[in-house]
Amino acid sequence: MPAQPPDKTCASCGRRIEWRKKWARSWDEVKYCGSACRSRKVRPVDEQLSETIQSLLASRAAGATICPSEAARAVAAGSGAGSGAGSDADPEAWRELMEPARRAARRLVEAGEVEITQGGKVVDPSTAKGPIRVRRVR
Repeated sequence: MPAQPPDKTCASCGRRIEWRKKWARSWDEVKYCGSACRSRKVRPVDEQLSETIQSLLASRAAGATICPSEAARAVAAGSGAGSGAGSDADPEAWRELMEPARRAARRLVEAGEVEITQGGKVVDPSTAKGPIRVRRVR
């Protein structure tokens, strides 16, 4: 029996794609873990979240971490027309960006730029559940 090819990472969500027999003929073309990621792809807001995570980390001390919500809040504040302290923008709009912010962090892990931690320990981004923190690679 031939060896399985190595796992890949989804281009959209950053989770691990495990090899499946049904993909044996097209494994080289597989880029997304499922239909939701295939239809979503990487949107401009996803790129903006990745850049925001990197800039927030760059402005902190070397070992400091951020929560993905910080990037989500920053992008939500910057995307609303006239958003800011006194605007009529929805103050909870950042919540819609939480999962995209987590996806952005997972893609940055795959790129080797950041690590995802829980309780101060590096965790597998594909299986991490609950609150996470993001830090630069040590």
